[in-house]
Amino acid sequence: MADRVSAKAIMQDRSTFIGGSDARVIMGNDQGALLQLWKEKRSESDPIDLSDNLIVQLGNATESLNRQWFERRTGRAVISVQQFARHPSHAWMGATLDGLIRNESAVFEAKFMLPWAFSEEAAADKHMAQLQHNMLVTQTRRAYLSIVTGGGKWVLIEVEADPVYQTVLLQVERIFWRCVCTGEVPEVFGAQAPKAKLPVVRVVDMTTSNAWAEYAAVFARTRGAHAEHESARAELKAMVPEDAKEAVGHGLRAKRSKAGSISFELMEQGGQHAPVQ
Repeated sequence: MADRVSAKAIMQDRSTFIGGSDARVIMGNDQGALLQLWKEKRSESDPIDLSDNLIVQLGNATESLNRQWFERRTGRAVISVQQFARHPSHAWMGATLDGLIRNESAVFEAKFMLPWAFSEEAAADKHMAQLQHNMLVTQTRRAYLSIVTGGGKWVLIEVEADPVYQTVLLQVERIFWRCVCTGEVPEVFGAQAPKAKLPVVRVVDMTTSNAWAEYAAVFARTRGAHAEHESARAELKAMVPEDAKEAVGHGLRAKRSKAGSISFELMEQGGQHAPVQ
């Protein structure tokens, strides 16, 4: 297991290791961001000041709430909050953890994301490099990505460690770190890491959605009628003689297609009718 110390003790130089948030840049396609990170690791440039980045600050402000919500909803306990871990074999790999899961080989990652155009797939892709990096560092097998959105919803995505993805990630990070040590200017590596298999488990809190409340009430109110409708439909089908093209009575017409399937129509005055599903 990776060696862990408190984050305060390590807030040493981030130039001494590649962290989880760095992994996303290293695996990305932004040459400018890659060069900026390279300069930071070589102490040739100060890190970008994110104190005025509202999204980043919202993530910091909601991290504790996010963690508490995750624990309440899943029954899992998060430990080692904001502790630093270093890979047991590669000293240049580290991670400041949002947490580990007690009695489980898993890391916890809390994120704040904007609600528009949000999707689980996009969220998983965006943070995949960081999750796989942190699992590599801590030698764990699973990551829980807990997301609070600006729309007042919570989403949980479970990601398994992917050995193929991690092999690519480790190689690309090793090349980048060599550039940091030698002064060689890195270029976007263009590594197409394979899509990790995502056993995605969503736990979405919809208690704040008025539309959900409305349709949930309709669902509950009509569930019994739907079951009764389906039962009657099955009984009526069974009553249509096998050699009958149509069966009519009591305002209902059953019609047999050439393929043998039976459909129903409600008959109304004036010869009009409406299909019954």
